Amino acid sequence: MPGLRRDRLLTLLLLGALLSADLYFHLWPQVQRQLRPRERPQGCPCAGRASSLAPAPAPAPAAASSAPGTVAHNFSRAGPRAEPAGGGRSGSGSKLQALFAHPLYNVPEEPPLLGPEDSLLASQEALRYYRRKVARWNRRQKMYKEQMNLTSLDPPLQLRVEASWVQFHLEINRHGLYSRSSPVVSKLLHDMKRFPTISSDYSQDEKALLGACDCSQIVKPSGVHLKLVLRFSDFGKAMFKPMRQQRDEETPEDFFYFIDFQRHNAEIAAFHLDRILDFRRVPPTVGRLVNVTKEILEVTKNEILQSVFFVSPASNVCFFAKCPYMCKTEYAVCGNPHLLEGSLSAFLPSLNLAPRLSVPNPWIRSYSLAGKEEWEVNPLYCDTVRQIYPYNSSNRLLNVIDMAIFDFLIGNMDRHHYEMFTKFGDDGFLIHLDNARGFGRHSHDEISILSPLSQCCMIKRKTLLHLQLLTQADYKLSDVMRESLLEDQLTPVLTEPHLLALDRRLQIILRTVERCIEVHGEQNVIAIGPAEQSAADFGQANLTN
Repeated sequence: MPGLRRDRLLTLLLLGALLSADLYFHLWPQVQRQLRPRERPQGCPCAGRASSLAPAPAPAPAAASSAPGTVAHNFSRAGPRAEPAGGGRSGSGSKLQALFAHPLYNVPEEPPLLGPEDSLLASQEALRYYRRKVARWNRRQKMYKEQMNLTSLDPPLQLRVEASWVQFHLEINRHGLYSRSSPVVSKLLHDMKRFPTISSDYSQDEKALLGACDCSQIVKPSGVHLKLVLRFSDFGKAMFKPMRQQRDEETPEDFFYFIDFQRHNAEIAAFHLDRILDFRRVPPTVGRLVNVTKEILEVTKNEILQSVFFVSPASNVCFFAKCPYMCKTEYAVCGNPHLLEGSLSAFLPSLNLAPRLSVPNPWIRSYSLAGKEEWEVNPLYCDTVRQIYPYNSSNRLLNVIDMAIFDFLIGNMDRHHYEMFTKFGDDGFLIHLDNARGFGRHSHDEISILSPLSQCCMIKRKTLLHLQLLTQADYKLSDVMRESLLEDQLTPVLTEPHLLALDRRLQIILRTVERCIEVHGEQNVIAIGPAEQSAADFGQANLTN
């Protein structure tokens, strides 16, 4: 009997300890979050949540903003960069200015824009939609403040028609996401790196994955590579991807493409390369040094996002993705102590305004450890693709080849789908989204990415002329990329080996075209449509040189 009583006592003590731990680690933090005031005085922007988590006093965010040192944490090397005078493109010796002044970049685009049907959005309808969104935001903000018993002197948000993100949306047309000479893109990039954030949240695909990740899948579902949606004070939105690798780190040779890190600098560099190639199919993207405490944690209302913030042993504020196999501190990204590099990609118009079609890439990879797709074993695979709608009757196949050339230059093997606006039909341009797995290995050229070009032996004349121009000394691709990237505040965005790899890969593309011409003849390889004929009229190029 005494032994039985002792066992009961031990059981009760154990249950009591478990209950106490649950109260302390789970229920009490929730109560604290509900009771803690959300608004902070202007003079103390970063007091509050993150500092209360710290086990030891940490430097104030304001001090970190003014003089961050070299970051010790593996995932962060944030530090402000001095912007070059004139944005890095001024001066008579600018190769980038000379490139954009070249006749090839000033040929009128075909077909000409004739009316509203060539624009993505109807301006009045879009403005009404955005005004409703702003009004709904203001109502929710008011309800939240009343619920939390908060007071704020901030006036309700107003939609400004001249806001750069609004103008960016209104200027999208069937030729691309922006026009060559549009001043809106420069203003949008400036606004995204300067405007304060007013909210942060998980992206929609990450929300769908919360608690539903399948750990048995070899290919992790989209969203586990941490990314957040940030909204700015002008009501514009951007996708934030934090820094996870140092600039000089290469993807290990043994890594499969589908488990590679997503790199913020790859998103930035991809936008600049896309603009240099005159594709204009990558949304405007800029680098920014983000204060994760002030600009993410203190402006989010998502309790799950709040719960994944912690302070590391080095007193850096960190957070991680909320997913069963990623819910670990070793997968976190950390500031220094609050500042973290990241890329910001402008949002495209809402799907309610501009529906998009997501299409599997015909040259999709197997996303398995040993499997292969048909195109990887059948050199005549393109003959099959040519017989399938819509690749048999439109420019879609040529656009896919453009995308493959772009992906080969950046080393991106992860192009499993592409998107396009449904309004522009089968001949609409492809949107080059999600480029963060590019620029992983400068020492390796993945030739299989070029399979659409090498198997189909087709290329737009306009694309070819641009590629040939970028081999000339006055417009050398690595030089104009280096100069273009100086505009970003996180410069250097790419290391020198990555820049030089662009020149090497460009030569591989041109040699592939040359071999196709030798086998099939120039007239069967170079596609001259209405859009290409005008570009060719400014002067004949030596296509096989």
